[in-house]
Amino acid sequence: MKTIRMLAMAAAVPALAAAAQADTKIGMITTLSGGGAGLGVDVRDGFMLAIEQDGREGVEVVIEDDQRKPEAAVQIADRMIQSEKVDIMTGIIWSNLAMAVVPAATAQGVFYLSPNAGPSALAGKRCHPNYFNVAWQNDNLHEAAGAYANEAGLKNSFILAPNYPAGQDALTGYKRMYEGELAGEIYTKLGQTDYAAEIAQIRASGADSVYFFLPGGMGISFLKQYAGSGVDLPVVGPAFSFDQGILQAVGDAALGVKNTSQWNKDIDNEANAEFVASFQEKYGRLPSLYASQGFDTANLILSALDKAEPADQDAFRAALKAADFASVRGSFKFGDNHHPIQDIYVREVIKEGDVFTNKIIATGLKDHADAYGGECKM
Repeated sequence: MKTIRMLAMAAAVPALAAAAQADTKIGMITTLSGGGAGLGVDVRDGFMLAIEQDGREGVEVVIEDDQRKPEAAVQIADRMIQSEKVDIMTGIIWSNLAMAVVPAATAQGVFYLSPNAGPSALAGKRCHPNYFNVAWQNDNLHEAAGAYANEAGLKNSFILAPNYPAGQDALTGYKRMYEGELAGEIYTKLGQTDYAAEIAQIRASGADSVYFFLPGGMGISFLKQYAGSGVDLPVVGPAFSFDQGILQAVGDAALGVKNTSQWNKDIDNEANAEFVASFQEKYGRLPSLYASQGFDTANLILSALDKAEPADQDAFRAALKAADFASVRGSFKFGDNHHPIQDIYVREVIKEGDVFTNKIIATGLKDHADAYGGECKM
């Protein structure tokens, strides 16, 4: 399995010398091949953009591909901790991989900062002082979608998601806020690409709307098939199914769809404007939600390194909790369970020239915290 090493330096020096000088080693395990690779690529690119822009010496980032396989992620994590001696880990996209890796990593004294996966167990009963989530708890965007469905007058939703921890959290979150009836509820296979049976059930259900969480290629497949099916019920979803990297593949079928997100390229603050411009300049594409999360995760780490070293765990933990960095989201802080308290927006899919993208049309939930913090005993 190929390892990518990236050394962040303020000045050009020989690679061997830089490696010897590395004071902080960060291990990134993310999905860079197979299904869902686009998500991991965006997290990696956003993260490394922040590292490069900071330009400091003494930070080494080791990047490996988990291939979306829990067993591969566990093997990589063990090697990073035991052989590479990483101080901090990050990068995992999928909640089933996070559940396989994070508890063991934090138990060994390593800090783990999630740029994406936010399973409910790690926000609640299995929280840990060395675990911080810089994205969201899995339920959050779905809770905002449930609240939006109420405002939109939707009263009989058909809901579906993949059968894995994030999918279960997704439908739990939607139902927590949604006040209407359910025409149907389905858990699909993770990685599924054929949704003919599910669409037939939707057609026969009497639903007045569809809510789905199908990230990456799953969402592309579902939306294309749904658009071609003749079923014309309004669709609501989280950003994961309508993100920048997905919309070009979906095309016109996504136009007008409302979705929920804690970030968008039109959030009006200086940090976000600079991030969007610099990401587009470096990579030749608009940033996605995942890229923004990678960027914020790196900047949080760098802000903590300004105050303490990971070896001084109490001081470094306090520096992370302070979240003293300019988030592209604007308002951002951690709750007591080290999960974000933040605004979640309602977005609409639009077309700007030839590019499909999103615009914010409302704030769905203000200063929103997750529902599991009370179960966290830190």
